Amino acid sequence: MSGSPSFTTRPELVGSFGVVGASHWLAAQSGMAMLERGGNAFDAAAAAGFVLEVVEPHQCGIGGEAPMIVYSAADDAVHVVDGQGPAPAAATIRHFAELGLDLVPGMGLLAACVPGAFGSWMLVLEQFGSLSLRDVLEPAMFYAEDGFPVLDSLEAMISGVAAHMASDWPTSAEIWLVGGVPRAGNRLRNPYFAATLRRLLAEGEAAGASREVQIEGARRAYYEGFVAEAIDRFCAGSALLTGDDLASWRPSLEEPVRLGFGDFEICKTGPWGQGPVFLQQLSLLAGYDLAAMGAGSPELVHVVTECAKLAFADREAFYGDPRVIEVPLQDLLSPAYATERRSLVSEVASRELRPGSPGGQPPRLPARVGGAVAGLDSRLGPPPGSVRETRGDTCHVDVADRFGNLVSATPSGGWLESSPAVEGVGFCLGTRGQMFWLEEGLPASLAPGKRPRTTLSPSLAMRDGAPYLAFGTPGGDQQDQWTLLAFLNHAVFGLDLQAAIDAPTWHSNHMPSSFFPREAYPNQLVVESRLGSGCIAELRRRGHDVVETGSWRLGRTTAVSRSADGFLRAGADARAMQAYAVGR
Repeated sequence: MSGSPSFTTRPELVGSFGVVGASHWLAAQSGMAMLERGGNAFDAAAAAGFVLEVVEPHQCGIGGEAPMIVYSAADDAVHVVDGQGPAPAAATIRHFAELGLDLVPGMGLLAACVPGAFGSWMLVLEQFGSLSLRDVLEPAMFYAEDGFPVLDSLEAMISGVAAHMASDWPTSAEIWLVGGVPRAGNRLRNPYFAATLRRLLAEGEAAGASREVQIEGARRAYYEGFVAEAIDRFCAGSALLTGDDLASWRPSLEEPVRLGFGDFEICKTGPWGQGPVFLQQLSLLAGYDLAAMGAGSPELVHVVTECAKLAFADREAFYGDPRVIEVPLQDLLSPAYATERRSLVSEVASRELRPGSPGGQPPRLPARVGGAVAGLDSRLGPPPGSVRETRGDTCHVDVADRFGNLVSATPSGGWLESSPAVEGVGFCLGTRGQMFWLEEGLPASLAPGKRPRTTLSPSLAMRDGAPYLAFGTPGGDQQDQWTLLAFLNHAVFGLDLQAAIDAPTWHSNHMPSSFFPREAYPNQLVVESRLGSGCIAELRRRGHDVVETGSWRLGRTTAVSRSADGFLRAGADARAMQAYAVGR
C-alpha cells in the first residue's frame, strides 16, 4: 500500500526473505540471525525477546510477562499466547488491608505475579518454532556475558534509583552498580543472568535429545527447579509469591478477539489486557468519514480523542480476567452499542469519564477513580515524558518470515528500577499486581490466581482474509492510542509503514492510569508540536487541555507486513533511537 509522498526518518524496508522490527537494534538483528539460520518467525521473535531482556533491563525482563499474537501458516490460524502470569495464591484484598494499603504498591515484591515471560517464549518455541533451544538462547547469552552498550535511558533509570539500590537492594547493586552508575555507551554485563540462561539450557539439553523435550526441560528448570527455588527463597517473608505458584502455572493459547474494519480484521488479546479497547475505538470510528477529515486535521484529532475517552472508560468499568469474571465483550463490540456511544461525541471536549451500559449491564468504577476524575485539574499533571523512578516501560518485537508466519510480541515487566534482583539469578520480578484494585466487586479486583488487567497489547491484522500486519509499541495506557494512529495512517490514509509510524502523534491522559498511584488528568491531550499551531489552537478552542511536547516524543511503534505479492515490509519508530527494523 502506498499513498502520497510523506516525510520519513528512514525508508520502509521491503524484501521477500524476512523482516524483524524491535525496540532495540541488537534484538532486531538477533531475530534476523535466526531467519538467516533457517529458522522461522517464532524462533526469531523468541531470540529477539531474550536479547531485549538483557539489553533493556529497565524495560523488560525474564521475571516479567510476554503476551503475543501470532499467525501460524502451518495451521492457518491466529493464536493469542497468554504470557501474563496470575496473582499468587496468597494475594488477597484482606492481606493488603491488614498491611494498611488501599493500593497495590508499584515498587517492591508485594506486586509480584507469577513470571510469564519465560513460559510464554517456551510455549511459542514448542508449538511453532523450528530451531534448537541453544540456537535461540545463544544471542542473549552472548550479550549477557560479553556485554552490551548502555542506552541513555538505561543510564538515567539506574541513576534515578542508584541510592536505593546501594542502601536497600544489594542484589541489584552487584549487577548494575559495579564501578558506579554505568554511563551511556559503555559496556555492561550481567554474568548472573548469563549463568541462569546457561543453566536453563544445560538442564533442558540434559532432559533429552529432541527439541521439544529440551524446551520442556528448560521450562521445568525455571518453574519447578532452580529458578523457582531461588524466587521462593528470595520472597520468603517479604512477598506473597512462592515456588508453588510458579509450579502450578502454565501459559496457554487462546482465541483472539476480532473486529472487522473495512478490508481488515484486527485481532487482539482478551480483556485480561486492554487490547479490546483498540477494537472499541475502531468500532466507534467506523461511523465517521475519516478520510474526508484528513490526516492530522483538528477534526480528526478531536474525534479520535473523544472516542478514545469513551472506549477507555469502558475499560475501567468492565475489563478483567474472563476466566474469573464475566466481561460483556460481545455487547461492547456490537455496532448498536457503538452507535449509542458515538452519539455522546460532540464538538466540545468532554471532561467526564463516561462508561456505558453494554447489554444493560451497569458500569462499576472504583471509588478512587470517581474521586480522582472529579477532583483533579489536568493542568496539574506531570510533564509528559517525565521519568518515574518506580515505573519502567515495555519492549516490542514484530516478525514476518518467508513461510507466511507473523508474530507480534510485547515483553514487559521485571524492571530493574521497581523490584530488587532475585539473588543469584540476575533478574527482577515483575510488579504487574499494581494493576489490581483493592476494592471488592470490581472487574479488576485482586483475587488469588487471577490475571491483572494489563496494558500490554500486541496487534495482528488480516486483510481480505489473509495474514497481513503485525504491530505494537511500548507505552502503558498509550499503547492502544499510539498504535491506533499508526494503523489509521496506514489503513485509511494510505501511508507506508514507516510514514504511518513517523506521522505526528497524540494521546489522551483522560483515563485513570493503570499504574500506581493511579493518577488521572481529565481532558488532558498531549500532542507533538508537529501537528501545527493552527491545529493545536483549534483543539484548544474545542475545549481540550492541550499539552505540547516535543516534535518527536510520542511512541515507539514497530510494524511488519506481508502483502499479496509476497513482499515483506517493516518500519520502526525513530523517536526511540534504539528501535530498528531489519530485513531482506
